[in-house]
Amino acid sequence: MKIYLVGGAVRDELLGLPVYDRDYVVVGATPEQMLAHGYTQVGSDFPVFLHPKTQEEYALARTERKSGKGYTGFECHASPEVTLEEDLLRRDLTINAIAKDEHGNIIDPYGGVQDIQQRIFRHVSPAFSEDPLRVLRLARFAARFAAFDFHVAAETKLLLDKIVHSQELRHLTPERIWMETRKALCTAKPSLYFEFLINYQALEELTQGQRKPQTTADFSALAVQAKSVLTHRELVTEQGQNDLIRRYSLAHFAILQAFVTSTSVHQMWRVPSQFARIADATVAVHQAFTTSAEVLDPSSLLAVLQQLDSFRRPEIYHQTLACVEAILQSSGRLDVVSRADFQVFRAAHSLFVDIDVQSIIAQGFSHQAIGAELNRQRLSRLQQAIATSSSPAAE
Repeated sequence: MKIYLVGGAVRDELLGLPVYDRDYVVVGATPEQMLAHGYTQVGSDFPVFLHPKTQEEYALARTERKSGKGYTGFECHASPEVTLEEDLLRRDLTINAIAKDEHGNIIDPYGGVQDIQQRIFRHVSPAFSEDPLRVLRLARFAARFAAFDFHVAAETKLLLDKIVHSQELRHLTPERIWMETRKALCTAKPSLYFEFLINYQALEELTQGQRKPQTTADFSALAVQAKSVLTHRELVTEQGQNDLIRRYSLAHFAILQAFVTSTSVHQMWRVPSQFARIADATVAVHQAFTTSAEVLDPSSLLAVLQQLDSFRRPEIYHQTLACVEAILQSSGRLDVVSRADFQVFRAAHSLFVDIDVQSIIAQGFSHQAIGAELNRQRLSRLQQAIATSSSPAAE
């Protein structure tokens, strides 16, 4: 039984990047031997085991054969006879098909080290085209390793085109699409993920949409928003989660700029509801302020705030405002940013802090009259604020 460190851990080490997750391949072992050594089996489709102390993953060497559609359409064969080279051959890119033994020796049967040095994304074997998920993975690698300026090998581009035109991407599960997209959004250059998919005409397949004529998807707001990598530690915090939600909202906005979809992107990718809510609100608020050059009247402005449920859910308002501001700034719409109605919208919550429901009740209002009086007072504040912002003195 021989154990090798494989895949991303070896690749990142060779790139001089920190290694957080380590995966191992075990050659010449059976499931019974692994269990006898204290490992816990967790894989159902193929034998994967957790180390009794580190809980790192150890997989028995295996081969794969295409047997159906999509990402899951493969038959796996694991046995003590499968060699390390055979296991590495089933992997997607040469830079991910490198192993290291217990003595630190590099095993590189497919030229991955040279491709790392030359910054090339190259497939390991023609079987690359059998797995549609590899289009998304390669797009994600383009975003993750943007600082290294990798490029796709010419022969690999042909296989990417083959996958896209085979319509195999339509067989990917929504959960898997979202998993890869979410990982890409955590990179410092998530815009490259979407641009990669657009360049290879994969986004049409993934959204089942049509490209709008003479339009482009502008990801500049997303590029500005995503200035750093979101780590797992950051994502468990409220700020990290909010940052990820904003990144998705900006990407979603850019996609809708260039594509017409018959079904919601959120639905097709099984996007979490809190992500979808801010993304839809961003589109709606941006449209409210940019559809017409006219300043929104107080009633329309109040309607926008109510549509966001911003009086009960201020976090939705703040998240949406941040996204809309980023889009307007990046697209050069300073005319909208400087408008009186947008300036009032920007400061809306501070206008209503002293409007108290209890004081309204104390004045004798009840039932539906309470809501009507709330709206009257809010509308009055908006009228005053817009008038003040529009006055020459305010300018």
